[in-house]
Amino acid sequence: MPTYTGISSEAFRHPLDIQAEQALRNLPGFDLVARKFVEFVYERPQLIYLLGNSIQVGPRQYSTIYQIFRECTKDLDIYPEPALFVSQNPEVNSYALGKEHPYIVVNTGLLDLLNEAEIKTVLAHELGHIKCGHTILIQMAMWAMNAASVISELTFGVGNFVSQALIYAFFEWRRKAELSADRAALLVMDDLNPIMSSMMKLAGGSHKYAHECSLQEFIQQSENYQGLNEDGLNQVYKFLTYNGAQGMILSHPFPVERLHYLRSWSVSQEYQEIKKGNYQRSADGSVNVTPETPETQAERLKKQIAELQEQINKMQQK
Repeated sequence: MPTYTGISSEAFRHPLDIQAEQALRNLPGFDLVARKFVEFVYERPQLIYLLGNSIQVGPRQYSTIYQIFRECTKDLDIYPEPALFVSQNPEVNSYALGKEHPYIVVNTGLLDLLNEAEIKTVLAHELGHIKCGHTILIQMAMWAMNAASVISELTFGVGNFVSQALIYAFFEWRRKAELSADRAALLVMDDLNPIMSSMMKLAGGSHKYAHECSLQEFIQQSENYQGLNEDGLNQVYKFLTYNGAQGMILSHPFPVERLHYLRSWSVSQEYQEIKKGNYQRSADGSVNVTPETPETQAERLKKQIAELQEQINKMQQK
C-alpha cells in the first residue's frame, strides 16, 4: 500500500466539498453561532462519555484493529495519532469528531458486518475527515438541529430563516465532505473493490445472505440511479429526499452515489498523479492536533465568550 508522506488534504479534497464549505461559512450567523459557541458545547462531554462507556483501542485492546488503524495513519501522514474507540452499538456506523483531540468511534455492528479490508476502508475514510479538518464542522452540524432555537435567539430577529438556512447548509456540506473522505480511503487502499463492497454492505448487507450479493450488480444499480437524472422530475425528488421529504435531512450521500463519484475519480489524471507522488504537500506533513494545557484552554474559552458577548451587544444596539 502507498504512503503519502507530507500530503496535504488539498491534494484530494473534492471540489464540491470545498464549494459547500465556503457557502456554509458565508451564511449570516455562522461565525457568531458555530465557530464561537459549538466547540465548547459538544467535544469535551462526548469524549468523557466515550472514555467511560466504550473501549479505547490500543496495542492490547482490539490489537488487530489497532494495527490496521496505525497503518492508515501512516499512509495519510496523520500525526499525532487520533484516539480510536469501539462502541457497543448494533448500528453499522462510524464517525470522527474532535478538534483539539480528534477521535474516531466505530460501532460493534460495523466490526461484525465487515471483513478486515473493509474495516480498513472505514478507518481510512474517518481519518480522511480528520485530515481534511472536517471534524469541527461535523460537530456543528450534529448540534445545529437541536440548537435551532438557540440560533434564533442569538441572531436577534433574523430568526427561523437563518436557522433553516444554516441547518440546510450544514447538511449539504456534510454530504459533500463524505466524497473527500472516500477519496482518502481510496488513497490508502489503492483498490476500489473493498471500498465498493463496504458501501454495498452499508446499503443492505447481511451475514446470512452475503453469498447472494453481487458487487457487479450493485455497480449496475449505481449507474441506474445516475440514469434517473435524465428525467428532471427525478432530480427534484432526489433533492427533496435528501432534504427532509422522508422526515429527516440526510447527512450522507446514498452509497450508490458515493460509489459513482469514487469510480470516476479512480480513473482520473488527478488520482494517477497523486499515486506517482505528484501531490500538494502541507507545511509539516501532519495534522495540527497538538493538545493544549488546561490553562490555555481556559484562557481561550474566556476570550471566545468575551468576543461572543461583544457581538451580541453590538447586535442588540442596532
